Amino acid sequence: MPDFARYPSLQDKTVIVTGGASGIGAETVRAFAAQGARVGVIDLDRAAGEALLAELDGPHDFALCDLRDIAALRAALDQLTSILGPANVLVNNAARDDRHDWREVTAEYWDDRQATNLRHMFFAIQSVAPAMIETGGGSIINVGSNSWFEAGGGFPAYGTAKAAVHGLTRTMARDLGQHRIRVNTVVPGWIMTERQKELWATPEALEKHRDRQCLPDLIDPVYVARMVLYLASDDAAMCTANNFMVEAGSI
Repeated sequence: MPDFARYPSLQDKTVIVTGGASGIGAETVRAFAAQGARVGVIDLDRAAGEALLAELDGPHDFALCDLRDIAALRAALDQLTSILGPANVLVNNAARDDRHDWREVTAEYWDDRQATNLRHMFFAIQSVAPAMIETGGGSIINVGSNSWFEAGGGFPAYGTAKAAVHGLTRTMARDLGQHRIRVNTVVPGWIMTERQKELWATPEALEKHRDRQCLPDLIDPVYVARMVLYLASDDAAMCTANNFMVEAGSI
């Protein structure tokens, strides 16, 4: 493992990570905890979330929540911040890249995919921003995807939601910037989470993907987490309204 950077400005900060029980989210939780932050995890998988927190030292907490239920999301955020303190950092990570054929998409499925991959991001921001304003600033990191940059097929509802994340980032960066709240998008490429390995990372698919990357190595989730840490830290104090790519130069 590389000798990664330490960010003193993250010590004792309250960080909320949605979809934090597995994949990129779990690596992000581990990374913040190692920096001495207080981490709140929101996820639908209680067993995975509680097992993750059991690995970590320090004051952390878990809230069970289906993020499609906005009232439940608000309650989960209230629970975590009442225990850990007002959020200094929000990582809008939760999403599902389920494949679907455009011919078979119904209006109900489309709406559910937007609720799963996009809508909760705005309402999480709406919930935590007032306290960030009161405390003089904060950092919001939305997790996007390079799939739509690459014109990837097989998930039009997901791709549309992820494209919209960039619009959300830009407009909220403008609205919140006067309060020293920074809003950025981290854009992962194809990240080798366990879910990807189990469902789609066949030898043929991996070889084809390597040909599209400038770098030859497959991307571990830890590298997305490191970018999130940087954007949350004071080192990134003048970074907002932008995309930060972690995709090995994929084209």
